[in-house]
Amino acid sequence: MNAPDRLRKLIAEPGLIVMPAVWDGLTAKLTAEAGFKTAFLSGSCVAASRLGGPDLDLVSFGEMFDSYNMVHAAAPDMLVLADGDHGHGNAMNVQRTVRAYGRAGAAAVLIEDKITPRALTAAGKPCLPRAEARMKIRAAVQAAKDSGILIMARTDCRPTQGIDEAVARIEMYVEEGADILFLDSPADDAEIKRGIAAAKGRASFAVLSPGAPRATPSQKEAAALGFKIGTYPTGMLSPAVAGMKAGLAALVAGKAEAASALPPPELRATLGYGDYDTQAKPFIVAG
Repeated sequence: MNAPDRLRKLIAEPGLIVMPAVWDGLTAKLTAEAGFKTAFLSGSCVAASRLGGPDLDLVSFGEMFDSYNMVHAAAPDMLVLADGDHGHGNAMNVQRTVRAYGRAGAAAVLIEDKITPRALTAAGKPCLPRAEARMKIRAAVQAAKDSGILIMARTDCRPTQGIDEAVARIEMYVEEGADILFLDSPADDAEIKRGIAAAKGRASFAVLSPGAPRATPSQKEAAALGFKIGTYPTGMLSPAVAGMKAGLAALVAGKAEAASALPPPELRATLGYGDYDTQAKPFIVAG
């Protein structure tokens, strides 16, 4: 069974699917070892790790795809939902993006309706006209037929155009054949319920990390509201940044490491030094 079909099967099972956000080989490996079957290749996390900067359309398709390949190589059995952003261009770029992730073994890919290139400000999420957004999702669904990869259609229009337009776009995406629906930035439970109802029984996705101007239910609350998939873009990223800051502060203070540092044997085991020796042993030339 290929990755898209395995994700379809998982979606059909009861319960909320928690997708940690990953961005490289180490985060993918740790996620798989923690027992998670799925992960979200997050554009915001990739931007943070590769650029040391914000998620403001600065990361290219090539950089995202390279990050996907690192994730997939480190955890080949994990089902990855790749952040395809706005498809990195027009409808034809969307098809190239979808086909590339499908050939590479991703289970699903996100395509959204934000305008690119974005205005020169960090504020707001201006979106394409509805007709253009429809064509991007139509192009994505068509391209997905080559590999069976699932399409997650996202609308970011709630903050700028209101909940009625956002719900109308979710309904439109369902008409176009999207497999997973994502209405970003709902203000409250009532708006969440409208978005989920508009999905007409198809899986609804949510960002559940705190801090953004959106409703952020707990995992239990999200499941009760009808969400099927929840991700946490800051779930590993924020503690990782805190850990690195603690390590640097320890060095500034004249110490060798932070109090939170892993013991050296645990770090070596986590990074797989013992596994390497086991795998290499059959190839050692007898002396």
